[in-house]
Amino acid sequence: MIRVLLADDEDLIRVAVAALLGLEPDIEVVAHAADGKTAVTAALAHRPDVAVVDLEMPGLDGIAVAAELTRVRPDCAVVVLTGHGRPGHLRQALTAGARGFLPKGSPGAALADVIRRVHAGGRYVDPSLAADALTLPPCPLTPRELETLRLVEVGAPVAVIARRVHLSTGTVRNHLSAAVQKLGAADRAEAVRTARDNGWL
Repeated sequence: MIRVLLADDEDLIRVAVAALLGLEPDIEVVAHAADGKTAVTAALAHRPDVAVVDLEMPGLDGIAVAAELTRVRPDCAVVVLTGHGRPGHLRQALTAGARGFLPKGSPGAALADVIRRVHAGGRYVDPSLAADALTLPPCPLTPRELETLRLVEVGAPVAVIARRVHLSTGTVRNHLSAAVQKLGAADRAEAVRTARDNGWL
């Protein structure tokens, strides 16, 4: 039997997926989690072979869960499910150690097949997302622009960013302005979203 952990903050989705997987003769759902931190705790307690995690969850998202499980339970393969997969998310998930990446709109039998594949040591990436990821443009931002944008993302004010990166506040503002302009964004928040969606942050 392949032991599976399901993590999704939507109860209905989690219960429905568990019911579908319960029909498979070689798959057993051994634990449920409604957020990322609980998923990691449950993986340590129940020792599943495969963790199926939602991309967007409170606390730790699916990518952070994949990274943490790769660190603390490398024998547990992670499959990330997404309601609206972007090529940047795919790149981040694979970098974090996920072995599968699948849209939630996939046929029910597809998830069971992906679980079997990653449990056997293979990988699975949705073909359309893989094709999109291969055509992503290269990041137009410099390492300093990315660094300042990353700190804006966590809510740090310009003065705090300047201290952290050892630059003047004026230089930090220049880096942020350049990032906004290069990404064609209306403001810093939109620049952060664009960079995140493309997998650059």
